[in-house]
Amino acid sequence: MSSIVTLTFSPCIDKSSAVDVLAPETKLKCAEPKLEPGGGGINVARAIRKLGGRATAIFPEGGYTGKYFTTMLEQEGIPCSYVETRHETRENFILFENSSGKQYRFGMPPAPLEHDEYDLLIAKLGQHSDAKFVIVSGSVAPGVPESVFRSLAATAHQSEAKLITDVSGPALFLALREKPFLIKPNLGELAQLTGHTFLSHGEIIPAAKALIHEYGCQNIVVSMGADGACLVNEHFVLLAKPPAVEVKSTVGAGDSMVAGIVYQLSAGAEMPAAFQFGVACGTAATLHRGTELCNRQDADAIAAMVELRAL
Repeated sequence: MSSIVTLTFSPCIDKSSAVDVLAPETKLKCAEPKLEPGGGGINVARAIRKLGGRATAIFPEGGYTGKYFTTMLEQEGIPCSYVETRHETRENFILFENSSGKQYRFGMPPAPLEHDEYDLLIAKLGQHSDAKFVIVSGSVAPGVPESVFRSLAATAHQSEAKLITDVSGPALFLALREKPFLIKPNLGELAQLTGHTFLSHGEIIPAAKALIHEYGCQNIVVSMGADGACLVNEHFVLLAKPPAVEVKSTVGAGDSMVAGIVYQLSAGAEMPAAFQFGVACGTAATLHRGTELCNRQDADAIAAMVELRAL
């Protein structure tokens, strides 16, 4: 299987717990918390591991929480390559309310990174000259230098690796300008990239094709929640519709989708089959509470039920 490297600029420790009723001004008794390493690229690496693959995770490690974060990741068998940073690794909190079945997600701001720390992370990536897939995913702290994505693309190009980016906000536009192999915006992000406030389903394909023609991105996978996802490139357009499932959590669904796509591509699959499996992995991640991500058994079962249609 080809070498896969993920880069996460803002990793976090995800704490998940549950209460019977979420109420103000009272002491709430929470269930035993579950702690897991998280952040976009981290989740992708963990999901690839769950699918039976292997991906090296590159990330900043800050303070005590950063060291604990790395320990958890290593205990899962994820190869780690980190840069010690000045600011503490953040912690997020996910709370499930038993009485309503609702989930509440509390995301802390991304930990700032200094310019020299960005440079060190890119240098870490450069050490993986055997990489065939480089995945940059997750939150990016405000003030990310424009040069970061240029350096990322250049480093990936040196090893002839395919660059996959799943970031949001201004960073998504910076990444798009570097002609990545694949980006995975949701509907809102696709609208933002094309200068709209909203896109109907009928406007998705023209919008994605316009970005491909203008910026040279090879593949755009647009995630549409329960409606599945749409894959657009210069050669074909595919719609993948997953079966209806009981959704317990959407945390990590997008990361699981990216993991499934890259896992299959690294094993030699063509893009349509990889896309179908990726949608299955994203759906599989929603079957569990908290941040469990997908597992292989669920993904395989769902993949057989994903409807793939050419448009």
